[in-house]
Amino acid sequence: MNRTELINLVFSKKSFLCIGLDTDISKIPSHLHELEDPVFEFNKAIIDATHDLAIAYKPNFAFYECYGTSGWQSLTKTIQYIKTAYPGQIFAIADAKRGDIGNTSQQYARAMFDPASSGMDFDAVTVAPYMGEDSVKPFLSYPGKWIIVLALTSNKGAEDFQFFQSRDHRLFEQVLSRSQTWCTNANMMYVVGATQAEMLTDIRKIVPDHFLLVPGVGAQGGSLQEVAKYGLTRDCGLIVNSSRNIIYASHGEDFTVKAREEAASMQMEMELVMKKAGII
Repeated sequence: MNRTELINLVFSKKSFLCIGLDTDISKIPSHLHELEDPVFEFNKAIIDATHDLAIAYKPNFAFYECYGTSGWQSLTKTIQYIKTAYPGQIFAIADAKRGDIGNTSQQYARAMFDPASSGMDFDAVTVAPYMGEDSVKPFLSYPGKWIIVLALTSNKGAEDFQFFQSRDHRLFEQVLSRSQTWCTNANMMYVVGATQAEMLTDIRKIVPDHFLLVPGVGAQGGSLQEVAKYGLTRDCGLIVNSSRNIIYASHGEDFTVKAREEAASMQMEMELVMKKAGII
């Protein structure tokens, strides 16, 4: 999915909602446990209930890797279902936070982007830039695929390194500036936590047109209104993720109904935000 297609998706759905598929088998409805692959069946049901409201889904790999081969099977089936059931309608993000020396990253890239090798065909992957350009470049060798660079995160530990100041720049600002020499806003985004919304003004001075993936709205306390106030661009420029608030809105047999209600509420708020900003 290229940038134009992604922007068109945002405006056609009047939404910039990403639903995080952080699927914990201990939290999904008990009646699904009777099925052969309860994790996949849960994901499939959530996707079917919300696909017209969300532009993206973001499985966090930790929730699948912890189950070994069965977890990988659930993840692979999930991405394959997205691609076959809703072609061109969903931006699929691998929340894997990969980043290593070049030849290792090349194999990570194959895992995310080469369906002939791994069975998976994500549109984007989150990457950790700490090891520099050569740890990120292999992910850019796949045409039409995106990298989403960790820039400023929501967790308390972000203060340990990300705000380290050298001369006139904090470390996260250096990441934003330097990484722009690797590629363009046509295939690179940044992760900026919703609880850091007040920092978006400074971030937009450095990356005025890049898309930002913003986790932390909902259960983590981030405000959609604050994120939009400081981060919205003429092309929207935001993908706001919500996980637990939507997928665990109910633990009963009505879980898809409640998930859709939560997703619809966020989509309506996003539509109003875009109308207020005059971009739709």
